[in-house]
Amino acid sequence: MAHIDAGKTTTTERILYYTGRTHKMGEVHEGTAVMDWMAQEQERGITITSAATTCYWRDFRVNIIDTPGHVDFTAEVERSLRVLDGAIAVFDAVAGVEPQSETVWRQADKYRVPRLAFVNKMDRTGADFDRTVKMMRERLAANPVPVQLPLTEGDNNDEFVGIIDLLDMKAVRYLAETLGAKFVIEEIPDAYKEIAEEAHRHLVEAAAEAHDGLMEKYLEDTEITKDDLKEALRAGTIAVKLVPVLCGSAFKNKGVQRLLDAIIDYLPSPIDLPPILGTSTDGEKKITRNPNDEEPFCGLIFKVMNDPFVGQLSFLRVYSGSVKTGQTVLNANRGKTAKVGRLLRMHANKREEIQQIFSGDIAAAVGLKHAGTGETITAPNAPLFLESIVFPEPVISVAIEPKTKADSDKLSIALNKLSSEDPTFHISVDEGSGQTIISGMGELHLEILIDRLLREFNLGANIGKPQVTFHETITRPAIGEAKYVRQTGGRGQYGHVKLELEPVPGHKGFTFINKIVGGAIPKEFISSCQKGVKEAMSGGALAGYEMDGIKVSLVDGSYHEVDSSELSFKVAASMAFKEAAAKANPVLLEPLMQIEVVLPEEYLGDIIGDINARRGKITQMDHRIGAQIIRAQVPLAEMFGYATDMRSLTQGRANYTMQFDSFVEVPKNIQQEIIARVTGRDAV
Repeated sequence: MAHIDAGKTTTTERILYYTGRTHKMGEVHEGTAVMDWMAQEQERGITITSAATTCYWRDFRVNIIDTPGHVDFTAEVERSLRVLDGAIAVFDAVAGVEPQSETVWRQADKYRVPRLAFVNKMDRTGADFDRTVKMMRERLAANPVPVQLPLTEGDNNDEFVGIIDLLDMKAVRYLAETLGAKFVIEEIPDAYKEIAEEAHRHLVEAAAEAHDGLMEKYLEDTEITKDDLKEALRAGTIAVKLVPVLCGSAFKNKGVQRLLDAIIDYLPSPIDLPPILGTSTDGEKKITRNPNDEEPFCGLIFKVMNDPFVGQLSFLRVYSGSVKTGQTVLNANRGKTAKVGRLLRMHANKREEIQQIFSGDIAAAVGLKHAGTGETITAPNAPLFLESIVFPEPVISVAIEPKTKADSDKLSIALNKLSSEDPTFHISVDEGSGQTIISGMGELHLEILIDRLLREFNLGANIGKPQVTFHETITRPAIGEAKYVRQTGGRGQYGHVKLELEPVPGHKGFTFINKIVGGAIPKEFISSCQKGVKEAMSGGALAGYEMDGIKVSLVDGSYHEVDSSELSFKVAASMAFKEAAAKANPVLLEPLMQIEVVLPEEYLGDIIGDINARRGKITQMDHRIGAQIIRAQVPLAEMFGYATDMRSLTQGRANYTMQFDSFVEVPKNIQQEIIARVTGRDAV
């Protein structure tokens, strides 16, 4: 996991080569990387979809997922971290900790994933190992513990020739003429002895803090062996108390074998971790499953892919038990059983047929129809729910319409296939215009999806201009009351509901509280009231956008013995909510993006002026060798076409990254323009 262009795919390619999985190193810039198999990845030189593979090192099997670095594909990182037991965070030695490095680090924190850090690109001018370690401490609140130091030589001491191993206290020098494929082990050069001893001391102290046995030896001044250190570092890494830091240059083949050793030495195997925790299907009790082949089978589907040759592939992480081809399994989320048609071990887009998968395995299953991302697959006689995966909401939308009648029939099938693969890709229909609206995480995300529609599904489609996905919320408490009474021949309809609405701090989340006492509304109609409120929230009070950040309390109402029904209470609750929302001073919310611009110093004034003109707010400015870094918060609505404007202002010498931060209130004057545009009437 890493920021875009830190070298994840190149590192993975080298790992596959050194483990004998491939016999030729693929290069990202040439479009020959095994893990970047999609046509769009090869053309653009970026990773778009997380690719899984398996390799062997020192008689251990390693499952690897190479994830994208671009913020638009953050869902791929989220679902990979949910099912993997360890992660390698790759950092660019020149840039250090970048915005997307922070995002993926927070995602790993959420799932408490043990990590190694690999400071890559040590061969580049301006590479600074110490600065990267310091940034990890300051920006990521991590506890980085270098287990290697870079060995540099040359006129300015900037030529990366090898590494200093702080456990062996030896220098590893890569032979220049073999492009790093061969190395010699020698004594640490005199110039580095003092630095290495100081770093070794820090390593021992950090390892002792994470391991009681080593702490005793340290305090008693007993000899500490290399194996003692390894054991303590492993324990500290698995407990997420420290992060071993390695260095190298994947592109020049330096440091990769040692990174593989560190994966085996420090990252956990499935049996090193606590049992997986799930809940019973009624949600009442907690159930634990050990990573043991003898336990009942349970696994999590973390990715769905539509393969033109074999149909839907469901990528599974097995947490307990085992499953064979032809066996029947239960989809706990849907309550449906299905037969496992085939089991495949994946190597990017290549498949190897296998007969059985066991605890800790990652594989793809064919035949699990209607299975979705984040769903639990179990043995039919031992169902449970595992924690699902929560994905961020899309922030950008475009209208899409088919070019011909033939395209029209294919469009909905193609869109549904893509949305089943990608949980951050949403499809909706605009009730006013009847247009199909597709929403995603950014302009690049939608661009790739549209490109796939045209190529994979042979579709002709017209695309509208990108639109921002706004939300609505309320800013003060309000009460709404509504009666829904219909009297026709025979049985009528009667529902009476009184609601209290309150804003939620941070404009995020929805809570429904039942405060009915004395049976004013029978229990069986409470869920209908909640459904009515949710339905009304999806339409909004101002301009029809979805509402968020509201606490709704059902406080009173009445019913009729004969005429009351679920429908009547659903409609009454919806009416009461709309009435209350209109009185609660509703406002529009817009997505605010965190951007980081890296640019030469002479263009600083122009870029700051442009950010200010886009309603942006500068939050931080940093100086890096030969460049300035501006961090700012800018509304997404103002960021369309920014790449072109930024390049013209800086003669193409600047670049930027952008990621979603939060939803914030839209200024009053702009809010009125948006409402007028969407509804065709003037805002009040």
